[in-house]
Amino acid sequence: MPATLDGQITMEKTPSYFFTAGVPARVAAMSSDVRLLVVVRDPVTRALSDYAQTASKRVSTPAFEGLAFPEGGGGVNASWGAVRLGLYARYLSAWLEHFPLERLLFVSGERLVADPAGEMGRVQDFLDLKRIVTEKHFYFNETKGFPCLKKSEGSGAPHCLGKTKGRVHPELSKESEQRLRDFYRPHNQRFYQMTNQDFGWP
Repeated sequence: MPATLDGQITMEKTPSYFFTAGVPARVAAMSSDVRLLVVVRDPVTRALSDYAQTASKRVSTPAFEGLAFPEGGGGVNASWGAVRLGLYARYLSAWLEHFPLERLLFVSGERLVADPAGEMGRVQDFLDLKRIVTEKHFYFNETKGFPCLKKSEGSGAPHCLGKTKGRVHPELSKESEQRLRDFYRPHNQRFYQMTNQDFGWP
């Protein structure tokens, strides 16, 4: 990380850090005072989004259900990355070996879409920042289905998610969705207990 002067905050965002072995120890060795933001969303939605991203780059990608459910079995393929990365409690355990829970803020991906100003208020409070980003800085983009950020009050072009965001997810049968939800339920409950936060995932 670059040197940070008094009055500055240095930030770095790499989603894979949460899942990558060895990173919690490396971050703790760099700074035990670091504050960590973890944005999470419904693991079923996350798996579908992961798949949609992969399928957009590889036309020959097999169907989601063929990858998620082993042939001939009633289980879920937990070794497939799109499914495995939604087991948040597993990865959080490694971080809690190096950081107290109060050093981590868990941001709800669903609430970030539904109430971006509210979630950003929580982030600003967590970072001991004055609440500058408020509801005045957002508007909802119906086409994308996500909020856009106005760069400053009254300024021209807002910043919206790029063309690689908001992809159409594959449709799942009700049975397949239920299989995934049943698989994730105990992992979600453990994650809720570890974070003292109920994300309300179905």
